[in-house]
Amino acid sequence: MKILGIGNAIVDVICKVEEDFLSRNNLTKSTMKLVDETEFKKLLSSLKIEQTIAGGSVANSIVGLSQLGNSVSFIGKVNNDELGKKYEKSLTDEKVKYCYKKKEEPVPTGTCLILITPDSERTMCTFLGIAGKINDKDINENAIKNSELIFLEGYLWDEGEPKAAFNKAIGLSKKKAMSLSDQFCVERHKKSFFDLVSNKLDITFANEQEILSLINAKNFDEVITFGKQLGKLLVITRGEKGSIAIQKNEVVECDSKKNLKIIDLTGAGDLFAAGFLHGQVNNLSIKESLEKGTEMSSKIIQKIGARLN
Repeated sequence: MKILGIGNAIVDVICKVEEDFLSRNNLTKSTMKLVDETEFKKLLSSLKIEQTIAGGSVANSIVGLSQLGNSVSFIGKVNNDELGKKYEKSLTDEKVKYCYKKKEEPVPTGTCLILITPDSERTMCTFLGIAGKINDKDINENAIKNSELIFLEGYLWDEGEPKAAFNKAIGLSKKKAMSLSDQFCVERHKKSFFDLVSNKLDITFANEQEILSLINAKNFDEVITFGKQLGKLLVITRGEKGSIAIQKNEVVECDSKKNLKIIDLTGAGDLFAAGFLHGQVNNLSIKESLEKGTEMSSKIIQKIGARLN
């Protein structure tokens, strides 16, 4: 296998809403909020579902990598319930090898409500369900050892069992990449994420807000300095300002594509990571990898959802 993804196995439920839906429900636009099952059902009760699909940040990236012709696999925890079965089928239909054995669990499969406002921004309400209960026993050792690279998501990291799962995977893998996932995630786990980025990861993906938050930087020049001192590969997306990769003293920039008809920003970062990692495991240069990431993210934001086809 080229790449094994380990992430939250979440079924995405995509709905279009008006701006006032967010304010009425005290939701902050463009962020991800964790909710319990009761709140999730309450929010969903008044909405029309556009699409239901196997999601989760790293799962989206892994499907993108599969669509680019790479052999890939995924570990994520689901229940042996209706949504869990749908989740597994949605991945295997995309030629992703699912390296997790479903069991009857006391908690349902995780779900994420993706609310798309008229300005194409997405606001997420996630009921993690069993996905957030991943532990070291759920990590398939052979799957990791047989992969060139593992790709983890910051969303999955948490004290206790998920941390044990992360550490086991990192300890067994040849090469490690991770996405910082979300600014709230970074704020919540700043010390742990800083340790991961500095000492354990080979490739870190972040957007501009996430990396500024992680290192308490006042401006982007401080990020460049940090990236050069880090000595690992740091890949940062900057929206309209394009993307940048820093490795030791090498700083490579890539412009964003202009004049796109943006419909939905869901999956932009996930598909960018897919394109970049595709470049890395197929011996493309850093510049070519950034270009591939940009191409993938440009395509995905011009359609609804986080799947290219």
